[in-house]
Amino acid sequence: MKLVVVSAGLSVPSSTRLLGDRLAAAVGRTAEVDTQVVEVRELAVEIAQNLTNGFPGRALAAAQEAVAGADGLIVVTPVFSASYSGLFKSFFDVLEPEALAGKPVLIAATGGTARHSLVLEHALRPLFAYLKAVVVPTGVYAASEDWGAEGLDGRIERAAGELAALMAGLSAVRGPRTPEADAFSAVVPFEERLAALRPTG
Repeated sequence: MKLVVVSAGLSVPSSTRLLGDRLAAAVGRTAEVDTQVVEVRELAVEIAQNLTNGFPGRALAAAQEAVAGADGLIVVTPVFSASYSGLFKSFFDVLEPEALAGKPVLIAATGGTARHSLVLEHALRPLFAYLKAVVVPTGVYAASEDWGAEGLDGRIERAAGELAALMAGLSAVRGPRTPEADAFSAVVPFEERLAALRPTG
C-alpha cells in the first residue's frame, strides 16, 4: 500500500515534519507501506503559480499525482492564527476536486501551546470532510511541551493503527487495480463499497 505524508512545516528541521515521520513509522509497524513525503514548503512557488495561471509545475504535478494515487494520507500542518497554515490549505486548493474522495486521512498538527489543540476538530476535520476524505477518528496534536512527554506516543500509535486498518480494509474492498475493478469503482458509489467493511451481525 502507498502512504503519502503531506508536511507543511516551514523550518528546517521542522517539528511538523518530525511528527509526520513518527506517524508514518507507526503506520509502517502495523502494515506494509511504501511511504513518500511531500514537503509543501518546497512547492510554495509552484503552488502560487498554479493558483494564478491554473497550471501546475513539474514538482507540484508529481506531488498531486502522488496524493491522488495514495492508499492513505498523513497530513500535518503547523498552527497559524488558530488554524492550518495558508500554504497547507493552498496545496489542497490546487488538487483535483475529487482527488481525496474516499481516501483515508490521518490529520495532525503542531503548535507552541496546547491551547491550539482544537484546530484538529475545528479546522482540519471539517476541511477533509468537505473534500470527501475518510478521516480517522484519532487526530494527533503536538505542542512544544508534548515532545518527550507521556501521552504523545500513545496518540501516535492509536491514530496510526486506525489509518493502517482503514487503508487495508478499503484496499481489500477495491481489490487489485484492473480495468474491471476501475470500472466497478466508477459505477458503484463509494458508500456502498465502504458498507462492505461494516460488520453485519
